[in-house]
Amino acid sequence: MISMDDELPEAIKKCLKILEENIDILSNIELDLEDQKEDELTSGLELHDLYDMTSDVAESAKLKRAEFSLMRRKADP
Repeated sequence: MISMDDELPEAIKKCLKILEENIDILSNIELDLEDQKEDELTSGLELHDLYDMTSDVAESAKLKRAEFSLMRRKADP
């Protein structure tokens, strides 16, 4: 008879496999949702505001890539 202890590790392995197979899709959905939030128009900006925003976007993109890489490394056994 299979005990609950034997079934649990197998269930976890199945969940990890499903997550690994879908991590790209989940990451893309998250990035798309974040991009939608950032697509708002703002009027009356000065040039220095645009430079600041450009810097913020570049740093945000770097953080997103780092988070994505971290998630991918954690998903790889």
